[in-house]
Amino acid sequence: MINSLFDLSGKTACVTGASAGLGEYAARFLVQSGVAVVGVARRGDRLQQWQQASGGRTAAVVADLSDTATVPEVARQVCAAFGPPDILINAAGINTRQSAGEVTPQGWAVTLDLNLTAPFFLAQSFAGAMQDKGWGRIINFASLQTFRAFPGGIAYGASKAGVAQMTRAMAEAWSPFGINANAIAPGFFKTELTAAVFDDSERSARNAAQTCIGRNGDVEDLAGPLQFLCSDASAYVTGQILSVDGGYTAK
Repeated sequence: MINSLFDLSGKTACVTGASAGLGEYAARFLVQSGVAVVGVARRGDRLQQWQQASGGRTAAVVADLSDTATVPEVARQVCAAFGPPDILINAAGINTRQSAGEVTPQGWAVTLDLNLTAPFFLAQSFAGAMQDKGWGRIINFASLQTFRAFPGGIAYGASKAGVAQMTRAMAEAWSPFGINANAIAPGFFKTELTAAVFDDSERSARNAAQTCIGRNGDVEDLAGPLQFLCSDASAYVTGQILSVDGGYTAK
């Protein structure tokens, strides 16, 4: 009974940002869990590497989701691979790291479009089919900056605070029809997006010391939360933001 609650075999998923970082790990993890996964990212060569490393049933859609006009075509291509997905993981994101005085309209727009606008309209594209099946899982990616301000993060923080409220609103709109929407808020994990943080060993150590556990995150720390939020084990959990940060936000 317990194992069946967490079973993902036979499901289909779409994972954005699947070419690198936490999105790549999420896509690889789902494939290993028996899920047919469509990875979406702008770098075709990196998507191909993900497919080769993952094995299983995979498909790739090369697209730049910061151009939100591409979302309908991306959704069409995703559905053409294995049918409409049961699971959507919105992991694609950008952080321009511009201070408040340096933020440009272009930088603001691309951050909000990729981190907030595209995830909503992609979810909207799949919600109808999920509703018809009476089952769906949407997992958005929030952030430490959903809850607190960081230097150079005003656009990114605004987008990630928006992800939290969007997740709650998705739950209000779609959970009556069997579609649960939640978000993962990672702490400091070493990815392309956080390379500047980890390149500074003193800063990296300071971040680790800020956690309750005493270390920064490893990508494998996402396995349990992903399994839980993507499966029937989370049937009565929706509209929530799960911090996977080693207790960083608890101190």
